[in-house]
Amino acid sequence: MNLGKILYVDDDKLLTSTFSTLMKVEGFDDVVVFNDPLEAIKYLKKETPDLIISDFLMPEMNGLEFLREAKKLYPETSMILLTAYADKENAIKTINEIGVYKYIEKPWDNDDLIMNIKNGIERSHLLADLREKIAELEKAKSQLTAYSEKLEEIVAERTKELTIANKKLSGIINYCADGIIIIDAKGNIEQVNPACENMVGLPAKTLEKMKIQEIAYSDNPKLNKAPRSSVKNTILGLSCDNSEFLLRDLYLRNSINNEAVPVEINFASLAAEDSDAEKFVGVIRNVSVQKETERLRDDFIATLTHDLRTPLSAAIQTLRFFLDGSLGKIEDKQRVLLATMLQSNEDLLGLVNALLEVYRFESGKLSLCKTVFSINDLVKQCYEELEPLSKNKNISFNLHCDTDENLLIDADRAEIKRVIINLCGNALNYTNKGGTIDIYVKAQCGDLIFSVADNGNGIPKEDIPNLFMRFSQGTSRKRSTGTGLGLYLSRQIIEAHGGKIWVESKVNKGSEFSFLLTNVVAESRV
Repeated sequence: MNLGKILYVDDDKLLTSTFSTLMKVEGFDDVVVFNDPLEAIKYLKKETPDLIISDFLMPEMNGLEFLREAKKLYPETSMILLTAYADKENAIKTINEIGVYKYIEKPWDNDDLIMNIKNGIERSHLLADLREKIAELEKAKSQLTAYSEKLEEIVAERTKELTIANKKLSGIINYCADGIIIIDAKGNIEQVNPACENMVGLPAKTLEKMKIQEIAYSDNPKLNKAPRSSVKNTILGLSCDNSEFLLRDLYLRNSINNEAVPVEINFASLAAEDSDAEKFVGVIRNVSVQKETERLRDDFIATLTHDLRTPLSAAIQTLRFFLDGSLGKIEDKQRVLLATMLQSNEDLLGLVNALLEVYRFESGKLSLCKTVFSINDLVKQCYEELEPLSKNKNISFNLHCDTDENLLIDADRAEIKRVIINLCGNALNYTNKGGTIDIYVKAQCGDLIFSVADNGNGIPKEDIPNLFMRFSQGTSRKRSTGTGLGLYLSRQIIEAHGGKIWVESKVNKGSEFSFLLTNVVAESRV
């Protein structure tokens, strides 16, 4: 163990030899001695000792001169001066001029010398550490000063930017076509913009003394149940625990012309640590145009239903009469033509029906009719309906039901059947002749997982993200023959049940379509 590096200078060779021996006995392994102070100076320019010991009377350079030069090189290093009794005055002078740590009289006491050497080395280390800490503090102070100056610049810049942003925001709010309103948790109006004033026909000063329940009402029974003085964390009777929520089916009564303006209000919470001070900012949008568009769309759908579905259904039935011979015998060429016409009409009717279903789901006009039924029975029924097509293409259907035979689920049977038929039908259409299709039905923890896997051509990776989008057909030539509504409608149906639908596919290996319905498993039949 290295206790410290010691440099001892004395022109008496006997003393330097004695000192070296004493140090080795005491465990100081790193000891350097010189009889010539000039040589010691050269050494000091290359090496750093932890303690310097010097005799006072030396021929080439006395102890005062030597320690003065050493002090220039190592100001924190402890120094001990050895002197005879007669040299006390010089020793004191050296201490005063240079700041020598100790002086020890010759002949020295070994115990006293060892103690002072250890203390001196420790003092050198402490002074070095102190100097380092001071340097670090000075650096930190300098950095702090620079950071403070930079921070002041940043604050000034940010203040300027904030001022500009506030002016822009005020301009946006004041000239925004949508109404903007700020209310507290009890519905008290605190601030409005000019657009909101125009919608209601009242000035801001008047509105800011009112509650939002006094200017907004709804034809939704759930909203109309709200009292005039709404409780905390409710707006118009609806819970507003979320940070953002949208209120539909609202009307603002214009006090000038007494007209009811249909609006939607998108509220966002202005969170505060004090819950009693919670605020909400609402963006009020006039949806009169949207309401009129919805009415026109409803009229169009009604026309589509009546003017297209009815004649298509009649044409399909007539063609079927021709094909089954009810209207007389037909030739083979005529049969082929009529079959093509029948298929075209059925495809067109399927497109019309798909469009109608998509509209109903998107507009929220189609409500699910949930019943409790056997999922295994439904899957088998779908399989039986698709079996002729599978036999025609020599495709094997493998049914894997890891569930109880009598497993019951609570869902809309007709809509779930539509999804299963669609997924299995797609698998048949895109699987080559002689291929295999596997159907899996699994139940776990109240959830139902349905999957259909084929060993067809697979789906390109770039097509998968858009596969469940409306009218998406992909880039594959083989997958471009449909309307692009089947998978979109399937997603709408599954999401309406609170579930999710997805696909995993690899090119030239096949695809697996799956959907998950949560908390639908009912008790099994006895």
